[in-house]
Amino acid sequence: MDTREQIAKLESSIGSQILGQQQGIRHILLGLLANGHVLLESLPGLAKTRTVKALATHLDAHMSRIQFTPDLLPSDITGGEILQQTESGNQLKFQAGPLFGNVILADEINRAPAKVQAALLEAMEERQITVAGQAHAMPGLFMVLATQNPIEQEGTYPLPEAQMDRFLMKLLIDYPKVEDETQVLRLVREEEQRQQTGEARERPELLPQEVIFAARREVGRVHVSEPLDRYLMDLIHATRQPADYDADLARWIRVGASPRGGISLDRVARAHAWLDGNDYVSPDDVRAVLHPVLRHRLLLSYDAVADGVGADQVLDRLLDKVAVPA
Repeated sequence: MDTREQIAKLESSIGSQILGQQQGIRHILLGLLANGHVLLESLPGLAKTRTVKALATHLDAHMSRIQFTPDLLPSDITGGEILQQTESGNQLKFQAGPLFGNVILADEINRAPAKVQAALLEAMEERQITVAGQAHAMPGLFMVLATQNPIEQEGTYPLPEAQMDRFLMKLLIDYPKVEDETQVLRLVREEEQRQQTGEARERPELLPQEVIFAARREVGRVHVSEPLDRYLMDLIHATRQPADYDADLARWIRVGASPRGGISLDRVARAHAWLDGNDYVSPDDVRAVLHPVLRHRLLLSYDAVADGVGADQVLDRLLDKVAVPA
């Protein structure tokens, strides 16, 4: 079984536990392949946490869950120096916090104040934590999967723009279809019956970390032509100079995507092409991942809010106005 087949098997296995969220699972795997972090947003109870836990249980990796609350301190997640008694006397030693894991579930991240949210910035971008002037590297496999409730919910804080930009993708989880939700009921009943009878659940086959690293190397070799590079940059440029493309876009977009947005779009498009079995990126790959990669990187104007226009609608218009390479 080659690397792509193993990743496809992982996707199928997770999909058997998380019903009705196939697109979300696919996007999370794209984030894993592109070596990025993913933000999941939905109303409570739509299986955000369950999806992340399902991924972690299928990987040969350590998962850390951090429950973000208003009283959380930065050192609660990063760790810090503690005084320890040794034979040579008292010494300060670094004790790693729960952030030092492979798959990090940052649950309800927007229920903590900005200082705690900002504690993730260095780890997410530079893959290290600096404590008392000393840098501590994160593991080779390090992925933050953060969940948040919409900011209209009670007790939530908006994430800082700098932190939002460090998420490779933002996924919006919606209600499942009636047919899928019916199957969810049956699945939960079966799980409850197994718990009551003490029946052991069959453990999934763990995917070694080396398979993920091998997949990332293959994704890095996916070819991107010069016309595709130009198309990708045209899309990013259109978010910064929307007046060159459409009057409504000019009214709706206040701040466009950063260079990190273009880099992220390239990485996720290559991962999408690879997962589909292609060794080159097509315009369809770029268009397929544009919304999750850019929807959280745009700052919309008051006109957009007044018109009832969201980021996804702006990106839809963007795709209509930017010419696709022949």
